[in-house]
Amino acid sequence: MKSGDRGPGTGDREIHRSTAHSARAHAPLRFRVATPADVDAIVALTESAYRGDASRAGWTTEADLLDGQRTDAREVAGLIANPAVKLLLAEDEGRLLASCVLERLVDGDACDGYFGMFSVRPDAQGNGTGRALLAEAERIARDEWHARTMRMTVIDVRSELIAWYERRGYRRTGERRAFPYGEPRFGIPKRDDLRFEWLVKELRA
Repeated sequence: MKSGDRGPGTGDREIHRSTAHSARAHAPLRFRVATPADVDAIVALTESAYRGDASRAGWTTEADLLDGQRTDAREVAGLIANPAVKLLLAEDEGRLLASCVLERLVDGDACDGYFGMFSVRPDAQGNGTGRALLAEAERIARDEWHARTMRMTVIDVRSELIAWYERRGYRRTGERRAFPYGEPRFGIPKRDDLRFEWLVKELRA
């Protein structure tokens, strides 16, 4: 996939959100793959979902765990340009509500999907937007890439977020990897016990 290439089945795709807690119950979400023109909007969305006091309005916040940045324009531009990655956007009437990174992991003849940098505007959380974008990422990994599983890493002390993924079919593996302490581009930790745990969901029987 070249930078800006939406790939099959992702351009102009729409889905209606859950009506729960939504003031705009009938507005469809539109999914598309990000282009270089979206970099600044994606950075702003991601920072608003994870960092600072504004992020505390939503459940994706890491404000109690980390200071500093969650991403920057250089990282986002690199993801958009990566042919193994689709940076997916969910929009409502042109307004960016959520984004995620979907990476194709190839191991010989087999393929898995990696789901990461999941960001939902704090004022768009709780109305089905995040569930819809996760489902779209799983659909692409399963139907277009023929991936066996979807994998992700979550900071293991984030029990509420892990429980949300478990309700959507993900399971904890017990496999962990170290948090990159000393690398401020990933954030500045507020505690010394942060680790990532791998979660996995089977996509194909």
